[in-house]
Amino acid sequence: MKWCHVPVGGHALLGVADAGGSVELLRLVRSEQNSYMLEPFSRFALEKRGLALSLDWSTGKAGRASDQPLKLISSDSNGQLSLLKVSEAGPGLQAVATWQAHHFEAWIAAFNYWQTEVVYSGGDDGLLKGWDTRTPPTSVFTSRRHSMGVCSIQSSPHQENVLATGSYDEHVLLWDTRNMKQPLADTPVQGGVWRLKWHPFRRHLLLAACVHGGFKVLNCQRAVEEKQEACTVALSHILPNALVYGVDWSWLYFHRLPQAQPLFPLGSFPCSDPGAKTADVVCNLKVKGQSPASSSDPLVDDGEGGTKLQGGGRLKAPCGSRLHASRLQICDCDLYLEAANFDINLLATCSFYDHVLHLWKWDSS
Repeated sequence: MKWCHVPVGGHALLGVADAGGSVELLRLVRSEQNSYMLEPFSRFALEKRGLALSLDWSTGKAGRASDQPLKLISSDSNGQLSLLKVSEAGPGLQAVATWQAHHFEAWIAAFNYWQTEVVYSGGDDGLLKGWDTRTPPTSVFTSRRHSMGVCSIQSSPHQENVLATGSYDEHVLLWDTRNMKQPLADTPVQGGVWRLKWHPFRRHLLLAACVHGGFKVLNCQRAVEEKQEACTVALSHILPNALVYGVDWSWLYFHRLPQAQPLFPLGSFPCSDPGAKTADVVCNLKVKGQSPASSSDPLVDDGEGGTKLQGGGRLKAPCGSRLHASRLQICDCDLYLEAANFDINLLATCSFYDHVLHLWKWDSS
């Protein structure tokens, strides 16, 4: 499941690839009780009977041009890719092209967010492929650099030409899309890499679901800027008796305020100054007091309420702990956040065997 990054027809839109072999769109609408619900908007059935395995929106990068068509790419268990167009007025999903991409399951398909006519795919045949959707079904390139099935791909929404891929071979590869012969960096993560998610605001952080290897946060700054051969593992955590298949960042972030800085009234700081310095970048204060999750017991504990991590950070579940309003502000504005120094992040994982969705608070200060 993936949310579209832009409203469609005035609604938030959720894309779902399901085991019935369909891609479905659901709209978030307000109900009579002043709450929200998801209602069906459009459905597209894949050509051959099989499972829809992944989807990606063409809107992964902020600042989509108004004349840029809204598209989805999906992959399936028959090794096919399906390019779909989304009509904002109706009737919803329309097929643009379908083609055979892999010999076995096409585990993943993803857009190049900077050139949305280009898509990438990974399959159980161990191949990573690039495609120009204007001229399918001939691939632009085929890489055999991964030694097992390619399960995860995501183009960076922050840096053009940066691509991350993951595989059952337990490696995360970082690529410069202008040269797909050799990766920029090769990072072993001790687990099959089922999902990769770039941080929505901090351009160098990459979150990986590593199945039996738990989850990891990679800092890719030196790999990109200094040509370091591997990314730095900033956070690593294994969940006992569980396989981590899903991970994602929250788009809600906490920023620790200086001790002397007062807590300003709600909404008193719109993100309206593009020339503000790093220390001056502030957003609307939305919530104060308690963290978004609540529970009686922490999920992990090192005797001090958290797990000590590489790089000096600490990881703990937000359950049972309070974020003091006098020291923190919560931002939901997507402007100018990249320059801000966010030291507390929320992330979520979902795991197999234990059937648990975990919400984590990472204090990376």
